[in-house]
Amino acid sequence: MGILDGIVEWIAEQVMNGLDLISTSVLGALGCDMTVFLRYFPAAEKMYEIFVALSIGIILLNWVWQLFKNYGLGAGIEAEDPVKLSFRSVFFMLLAYFSDEIIGIVLKIGGTPYKWILTSQLPALSFADFNSVMLAIIGVCANGAVALIALILVLILAWNYIKLLFEAAERYVLLGVLVYTAPVAFSMGASQATSNIFRSWCRMFGGQVFLLVMNAWCLRLFTSMVGAFLANPLSI
Repeated sequence: MGILDGIVEWIAEQVMNGLDLISTSVLGALGCDMTVFLRYFPAAEKMYEIFVALSIGIILLNWVWQLFKNYGLGAGIEAEDPVKLSFRSVFFMLLAYFSDEIIGIVLKIGGTPYKWILTSQLPALSFADFNSVMLAIIGVCANGAVALIALILVLILAWNYIKLLFEAAERYVLLGVLVYTAPVAFSMGASQATSNIFRSWCRMFGGQVFLLVMNAWCLRLFTSMVGAFLANPLSI
């Protein structure tokens, strides 16, 4: 079974080296900082001013339209109170104009626990070392057939870890889209008819920040498990 052992060990080593490469590449793109997002999507920052102008235009158009509808109250047409409408329009116009500062504050708040998670001290991690330790243990107590089963388990572990990494990267990209389209979302809050869209956006934005933090937490749990196994494999 020596040939099978060598093939299994080589394949498992390549899988773990691939995990090292993917982990380093993807984790570098995660976080609540939009610097990496702008590096890959530089047009988002340039088109942000377009969304600000669009949002202000939507608010002004809705303001005029709702005020005009007040002339039809006698005919049974529903309209918003002019005073409340004016206050909401001015308020959300300011929110849309200063949305980058507002979003920046939220990202800073969400990025604080994210940085705490990433900077926490964990055992040193190397997927290739994890594979070597595992194969050494298997080589002592089992033959090549069991090593082949262990390779299958390694492949399953690698596949699920890659899915978790790309899920975190996908959430980061979605968070960037929400950040740079925020002015349009703020414009939806200027009218009672579209305020539910604004509330839904707020829930989605807050949820993405929270899930991004939880993805980092799950990844760190996984890497701490691998690091602990490397530090003391016989105790697992």
